[in-house]
Amino acid sequence: MAEFWDVRDAHGVKLGRLHERGTPMREGEYHLSVTVWIANSRGEFLISKRAPAKNSPNMWEPTGGGALAGEESLDAALRETKEELGLTLDPAKGQIFTSYTWPHSDGSGAAYIDAWLFRQDFDLSSVILQPEETCDARWVGRAEIHRLIAQKQFVHFTYLDELFALTHH
Repeated sequence: MAEFWDVRDAHGVKLGRLHERGTPMREGEYHLSVTVWIANSRGEFLISKRAPAKNSPNMWEPTGGGALAGEESLDAALRETKEELGLTLDPAKGQIFTSYTWPHSDGSGAAYIDAWLFRQDFDLSSVILQPEETCDARWVGRAEIHRLIAQKQFVHFTYLDELFALTHH
């Protein structure tokens, strides 16, 4: 079944058109995506490992993905976390801490990305991985994220200093 996105401008505003995922976007077109960072009360972050069949296979990252047509940012953050990790986030414990655009690797269009921070504790045993998306999950501190980055095992994010400043312990 085809997945559709709302076409947006560079500021994330819907343009009233839909785009079918997997087909090239036009220059100047964007779709909304979310990145969901979950921080626990110990200052650790829940990260997951991308499934081997995905692009950037076996890389560690926070959860996230594209907003479906009709979804707003919070809806997408809650859905993606439930789908990929089996966890139910409390909307009251989340905030967007930065938004930015990122060009598609195929050169067509780009994503308008909202980066969310949820402050919520979960027991790792409650994580239910979606095999097509994720193959592992764990709680890690800042030092471990930096180690994974240095070993080229973590997806690149330019705003980590901003995230870490919000969650310092």
